[in-house]
Amino acid sequence: MINLTDRLLVMAKQIDIDETVADIGTDHGYIPIYLHQKNPYRKIIMTDINKGPMEIATKHLLEYGIPIQTIDSRLGSGLTPLKNNECDCVIIAGMGGILISDILSEDLKKSLSFPKFILQPRNAQDKLRKWLLDNGFDITNEFLVREGKFICEVLITGPKQDGSNQESLQGYDEIYYEIGKKLIENKDPLLKDFIRNKIRIENNIVDYVKNMQGERSQKQLEKSKKRILRLQEVLQHET
Repeated sequence: MINLTDRLLVMAKQIDIDETVADIGTDHGYIPIYLHQKNPYRKIIMTDINKGPMEIATKHLLEYGIPIQTIDSRLGSGLTPLKNNECDCVIIAGMGGILISDILSEDLKKSLSFPKFILQPRNAQDKLRKWLLDNGFDITNEFLVREGKFICEVLITGPKQDGSNQESLQGYDEIYYEIGKKLIENKDPLLKDFIRNKIRIENNIVDYVKNMQGERSQKQLEKSKKRILRLQEVLQHET
């Protein structure tokens, strides 16, 4: 059995045994290998925009004794290689949050045809959450996972369902674009470290700009101080 990193394993474990899957930007093909080993009869699609990573992924399939014809390999950008509603779950991992939202927005009708997405943005997570909630998606679950010195965020999302209890965005506190509400509801074991790291970053900014002159520096100073207070509130009262 392939040994996945904690980050990849958290994502793979969100996929039911009988769900069909597309791994977008598959890179080394590790998640498709794991899923095939769990259920060799399920439909798995792996895609990449470049030929090189796809060749590496195919090599890894053979190394694990998986016939290459059992996993559907497709070259192409984003969701372009997929047909509408072709699979139960789409994985997009290891990309920036803005790039992920760009991929989803390129053909929103197609994106909304898939019941479930597993997203692992490397940055701009707040912008991705906002885009999802603004464009017909619910965030149904979230996880934090440590990878080296980083804490990574994994989002489970899908089209907003009729009768969904996703709250209205009117008056939505923007801090929850950065700290997903599901992380708070689930009392994620890494949540406190996650918030403390955000506070540390803002304190570093305060230390850097507090003695600088100019309107721009003062605005940044006030912004960071307010963010620190709000983050501390969440840390103290919601974790």
